[in-house]
Amino acid sequence: MADDSVSVIESLRGGLIVSCQAPADSPLHEPAVIAAMAQASLNQGAAGVRLDTPAHVTAVRQRAGAGVPIIGLWKQQLPGYEVYITPLFQHAIAIAFAGADIIAIDATLRERPEPVATTVERIHDALGKLVMADVDTIEAAIAAADAGADLVGTTLYGYTGPTKHLSPPGFDLLAQMVEKLSVPVICEGGIASPAMAKQALDMGAYAVVVGTAITGIDLQVRAYKSALSGG
Repeated sequence: MADDSVSVIESLRGGLIVSCQAPADSPLHEPAVIAAMAQASLNQGAAGVRLDTPAHVTAVRQRAGAGVPIIGLWKQQLPGYEVYITPLFQHAIAIAFAGADIIAIDATLRERPEPVATTVERIHDALGKLVMADVDTIEAAIAAADAGADLVGTTLYGYTGPTKHLSPPGFDLLAQMVEKLSVPVICEGGIASPAMAKQALDMGAYAVVVGTAITGIDLQVRAYKSALSGG
């Protein structure tokens, strides 16, 4: 692994990664707004940010400058497949050229258009980028690490068929991953408070990703409104 790749991963150790995303129909989805969210997060000590779409990665890179770790992805729905986080290498290319350091991919064991190992290898060799594998189960986590993923996250715990009966955060999955994997384990999904983030680190997470609890105005307001109206 190149020295700059090692430094990117090392810069995330023990840190908070803020996921700056918004629904496509939200006014927050504007690249300039996402970039402002990201800059505000970085100003307060976030170790890095996680972003969806090439436009958002470009906007944040331009505003934050070089040296800020960006985990990029591109959510795309493909006919006949459930995987949607950077499902094809062509999506990874766009995210890489937009300025991401780490490319997140769906690495669950669901049916996919190209094997995880192939995607990881192409991202490493053709793009020179790191890969974060988003998984839902320990089996998928082990397979992703074996496929060469540089980091593995609990991101999809609770969001796939095998785990839909479970609610994030996946602390049980996190514990298994910390025990069985030799690559850095990222806790992502359902972290709703600073105390929960600290718990994840105490359990051995390399870093913690928090999104909705920090940047998810749409979902947060909807939740408050539902509670207040008795819905």
